[in-house]
Amino acid sequence: MSRAPETDDERVDPDSLVGADAVDALLGVTPADIDPASELSFARNVFLPLTTACRYTCTYCSFYDVPGEATLMPPDAIREQLRHGVAAGCTEALFTFGDAPDERYTAIHDRLDALGCDSMLDYLYDACEMALDVGLLPHSNPGDLTEAEFDRLAEVNASMGVMLETTADVAAHSGSRKKTPERRLGTIRAAGETSVPFTTGILVGIGETPRDRAESLLAIAELHERYDHVQEVIIQNVVPNERSDFDRPSVETMRKTVAMARAALPTEVSVQVPPNLSPTRELLDCGVDDLGGVSPVTEDFINPDYAWPELSELRDIAASASVPLWERLPTHERYLPERYRRDDGRQPAAGSWLRPPIHEALDGMERRQAAGEGRQERRPRPPAADDD
Repeated sequence: MSRAPETDDERVDPDSLVGADAVDALLGVTPADIDPASELSFARNVFLPLTTACRYTCTYCSFYDVPGEATLMPPDAIREQLRHGVAAGCTEALFTFGDAPDERYTAIHDRLDALGCDSMLDYLYDACEMALDVGLLPHSNPGDLTEAEFDRLAEVNASMGVMLETTADVAAHSGSRKKTPERRLGTIRAAGETSVPFTTGILVGIGETPRDRAESLLAIAELHERYDHVQEVIIQNVVPNERSDFDRPSVETMRKTVAMARAALPTEVSVQVPPNLSPTRELLDCGVDDLGGVSPVTEDFINPDYAWPELSELRDIAASASVPLWERLPTHERYLPERYRRDDGRQPAAGSWLRPPIHEALDGMERRQAAGEGRQERRPRPPAADDD
């Protein structure tokens, strides 16, 4: 099964978003120009890789499997993993898979067809409903999407995301199935057009230059200024793996990049570094305020050689910066109904961001908490002493 050809409406030219003067100014930012965050947050998730198929073949990615080897997570396995997540006190079901996997992989398409699904996005929708049924909030990373696809999936997702990675044309994305920044930026715009709370980010060390990083951050900032929908930006360094020829960026490079991110983005947008991949402690004074989703029950299937830290380690990281650690939901607070928000000084996002099934799931979390069932909270809290 193939998707319809891309249209101009699905692409955004990076040059239309960013001016050279702004890039020059951002390149002048250093960690000394940035104030440390006053707190750190994280989300507790269960990670479900629905398929290892992907139409792209990025040279740094160890997640995808080639046709003939890619798998599809069966419904029973999804349900079992979701139950484990609930038992571990997770609030987020993180669904991830490669871009348009049923476009390139006949076996995946045939398996979906046998399950009664016309596409991978149909299967994702069903999986999100499973998560909602057991009391978890879905956050999906399904790759490039159109506005119509976002509009449909927003019915069953508390938030969504895709990594921009870079606005540069890098060799790591080359080949006949080339990932393009124009399409990625078009996806971020489409999320804004459909009012989806959105997570994106950049990869550091895949052949881009410091100027490319600045341009990428400013492009994200510009799209957020238009739509107010970017809840966090991940600054993720590439890590060595069996397919990657790239060296891990230096701590100095990461400090500079994180500082540029904090300077480029409005204060309401969180800056995240993944604690299992990054030199996190050395980056906290550069404006990091979020440690992303961490799972107590599943591995990081995108980077399986790099284990999630224990919650006690997250506390130690926060303590090293002398700031509190808060557990958040996958949807950042400014997009939540008022009764689920703390007064943390950030301006709530105007308008309606969550669809009725997500409101119902939030209400269910509140009812279970009031009844003393489970550990879901209606708003962030410091992890309890018995969380380890």
